[in-house]
Amino acid sequence: MSRWIALFAMTVPLMAQDAIEAEARAVIEANCAGCHGAAKMAGFDLRDRAALLKGGGRGAAIVPGKSGDSLLYKAIRRDGELKMPPGKKSLSEAEVAVIARWIDAGAPWGSKSTKNEPSWWSFRKPVRPAVPAGAASPIDAFVQAKLTAKGLHPSPPASKRELVRRAYFDLLGLPPTPEEVAAFVADESPDAWAKLIDKLLASPRYGERWGRHWLDVVRYGDTGGYETDVSYANAWRYRDYVIESFNRDKPYNVFIQEQVAGDEMWPGDLEREGGYFIPKHKLENLHRWLGTGLYTIGPMSYEYALHVEQYRAEWQADAVDTTASAFLGLTFGCARCHDHKFDAITQKDYYKLAAMFAGSVEREIPTVGQYGLFEYARFIPRQQTADEIKMRIKRMDAAAKGSKLTPEQHDQRETLLRQLGEAYLAAPVRYATASILAHTEQVPATHVLMRGEFSNKGDVVKPGFPSSLNEGPAIEEPASGPFVPQRRKALAEWLTAKDHPLTARVMVNRIWQGHFGRGIVATPNDFGRQGEAPTHPELLDWLAVEFMEKGWSVKAMHKAIMLSDTYRQSSAWNDADGAIDRGNAYLWRANRRRLEAEEIRDAILAVSGQLNNKLGGPPVAVPLSKEELEGIRDPDFWPVSGDDSQHRRRSIYLFVKRSFPVPMLQSFDSPDPTQSCARREVSTVAPQALAMMNSGFVREAAQALAARLKDQPDALGAGFRAATGREPTAAERRRAAAFLQRQPLEQYCLLLFNLNEFLYVE
Repeated sequence: MSRWIALFAMTVPLMAQDAIEAEARAVIEANCAGCHGAAKMAGFDLRDRAALLKGGGRGAAIVPGKSGDSLLYKAIRRDGELKMPPGKKSLSEAEVAVIARWIDAGAPWGSKSTKNEPSWWSFRKPVRPAVPAGAASPIDAFVQAKLTAKGLHPSPPASKRELVRRAYFDLLGLPPTPEEVAAFVADESPDAWAKLIDKLLASPRYGERWGRHWLDVVRYGDTGGYETDVSYANAWRYRDYVIESFNRDKPYNVFIQEQVAGDEMWPGDLEREGGYFIPKHKLENLHRWLGTGLYTIGPMSYEYALHVEQYRAEWQADAVDTTASAFLGLTFGCARCHDHKFDAITQKDYYKLAAMFAGSVEREIPTVGQYGLFEYARFIPRQQTADEIKMRIKRMDAAAKGSKLTPEQHDQRETLLRQLGEAYLAAPVRYATASILAHTEQVPATHVLMRGEFSNKGDVVKPGFPSSLNEGPAIEEPASGPFVPQRRKALAEWLTAKDHPLTARVMVNRIWQGHFGRGIVATPNDFGRQGEAPTHPELLDWLAVEFMEKGWSVKAMHKAIMLSDTYRQSSAWNDADGAIDRGNAYLWRANRRRLEAEEIRDAILAVSGQLNNKLGGPPVAVPLSKEELEGIRDPDFWPVSGDDSQHRRRSIYLFVKRSFPVPMLQSFDSPDPTQSCARREVSTVAPQALAMMNSGFVREAAQALAARLKDQPDALGAGFRAATGREPTAAERRRAAAFLQRQPLEQYCLLLFNLNEFLYVE
């Protein structure tokens, strides 16, 4: 008998049976029932005593009165073949002792049932907790309570110059001008900070910045990826929908509903309303339908089109994985082939969710206003040309009957694909089509696919929700007659129900991360057992409830966070607090962060005076050097936009080719668009310095900035203010003046772009 058993065996008579049971059940619920509760992994459900005594394939889980002989105890001790919970995380010695004490006391298990109780913290409905005393802002109250408990001390407030630059980059992704900095510093009114936040939230640049965050999460791309990497000629319609939704401050629950089921929740006649004429009062429906473009922009190999069943299986898998990561903050991918090893997600759960998308198909609709028929007629020949090219490609693929083509045929096919892209690009912008989801008349059955293989079909499953979460209402469908689409509608309503445990938590965590660089849950796409535990669980729940009760307003959440003292701290380091919390998990100071790839490019354009602030439209392919194009198979597949002014637009509008990311953005850790990116990586590598010093883009911007500065009486100071938002110190002026005696103004401007203070936000 271990020392822990011996120690606690002496205390058993002194403790009430119900207290022993309550402690044990709390440990089991938090650590075991996620897999061995409703999910019944390995055929084992430990939510009642009878099931514990029966056990699974290995026999009884407990031997009442004998913890040392009990399989459950041996498994959590992790000193045998079976180690539970699976993975790296193990129970603490105190938790192991609780289970030992409970078994040795006879494993009491009263009449209270836990069968309907969620098994994991993030699967429980968020409830507004009591706010600790001591701070005006609830956010500050929760953070300060944690700091006190950890022996940490908040940093002093940031300066107004630091704050204004932080706010501009957080909300707009762009630097403030020297005039904007000066205006905020000079404003001594008590509501100066709140007024600045309101001004930035009202800017159209806000939607571009926060739209970029969302596009990371939903793996946005303008091409399909893989070897053929075919172009999605109208993916940009979804990108513009996202930007507009953030600018409108569309309630987040509506934002979800439109993306998951805009066509089902706001139905209409797509042939008539999405055709040549769109009545004015129906334009909003079209906007809602564009949200379903989420499921038309994912990575997909063109070769799958040759095998309809394989294409459907891959598409449905992508839909499930994207829905789970974006809205639920869970990783479902493992359950495609087998029950999830760590979270309470079974393979059947996976295919119940996949069945939600059965019968959904991509549909292209021309987005033409009611007065555009004459102009649209001029586009029809180009559309016919594109259709003819597509038919030729299909005939060629059909003739191949599934065999990688002869070299000559392959070249012909590549030429046709290029011509197809050119036909789409030649179409007038306002008459391009949009890709949305629609429904087939017949809905195919969804099977569990053994090992995830489309040809290895198991049992048929009906659409439904993961059993470990709130299971939601049954989806009733007519046994005969016309099919009325409602599967995705049911999914959207389930996701946005106020008692859903994950939806609000996941989004407020993403917003928090956007301001602090790290979420309360540091793994934004994994609220499961392999993810990080929340640093401030009570604050996370308070924010989630507040978010829902304030109408799911993202802008209101920004403002609440930014008005807190926690957000307005300086990033000053001190050794005492750093020794306790070096990673700043508990927010005793602001996190200094490097600008993201797009922010760096956009800031260079803004400071040099070159930025084109046009909103929306088709993607822009910028000119690249011969060296930069070395990574692309065929330079002709990088169609540089003809209008030079387009090349200086914000980075969110750049052409996202999945097989060939823009080299400069890739150097600064732009996301991989083949999968959901919940949090950007930050690396420090030599190519970053080389790009900032030698690339044609940065040198051209340095020339443009020099041209702006050359006639100013204080060119040195003006350049420094534009790049950093502050005046240079006397020492910095001396060094800069000495530099300008040796080098031209253009080189000084290049130096400014390479300052740490330009690339980082305090």
